[in-house]
Amino acid sequence: MPTPTKPKTDDREVRALTEGLELRSLEGATDTRTAAGYAVLYDQEANVFDLWIETIAPGAFDKSLQQRDVLAIHSHDTGRVLGRKNAGTLSLRSDAKGLAFENPLPDTSDGRDLAVQIERGDIPGMSFGFRATKQEWDDSVDPPRRTILEGELYEITYTPVPVWSQTEVGLRSLEGARQERRSHNKAGAIGRIASKRMRLAQAERKI
Repeated sequence: MPTPTKPKTDDREVRALTEGLELRSLEGATDTRTAAGYAVLYDQEANVFDLWIETIAPGAFDKSLQQRDVLAIHSHDTGRVLGRKNAGTLSLRSDAKGLAFENPLPDTSDGRDLAVQIERGDIPGMSFGFRATKQEWDDSVDPPRRTILEGELYEITYTPVPVWSQTEVGLRSLEGARQERRSHNKAGAIGRIASKRMRLAQAERKI
């Protein structure tokens, strides 16, 4: 049976999406370019360095989007902000496919350069930074499977080389899930032994 786990530390992870980034022109605007696409895809299996298979459940970040700000940045550099949710310059919308976004690019050197880079295909995809707050592991298969049920989304990043990082976070989570399962199995075994002893004692008293 899959084992649900919750992280005990503020462990942030980064995942990559290398498709679907495009540049649009806003209706009625001649000088504003909008980057758009999907920051996250739901129910898409991703092989994390042959360590485990990971999927993100539909709506995994819905709660986070209601409670916290999200930045759109360049190359994971928080000093190069291209939009933010709370300022209305980054919109994020969860649908059946994933977490869609629209980001009107600012009239700055980073914004103008990014528009050209997306148009040329130099920047083909995104990375996103998050922390898993509720997840499920199934290590009865090889490789193990991890499902992100809920998480906090911190950033979406435009980068020429979308990256995956912090695999040690997932490995710690997997080990924690295994320990929880072992503890659960041990507790269940102790309970079954105690129940059996009780039935034997009751049977002896009836003799």
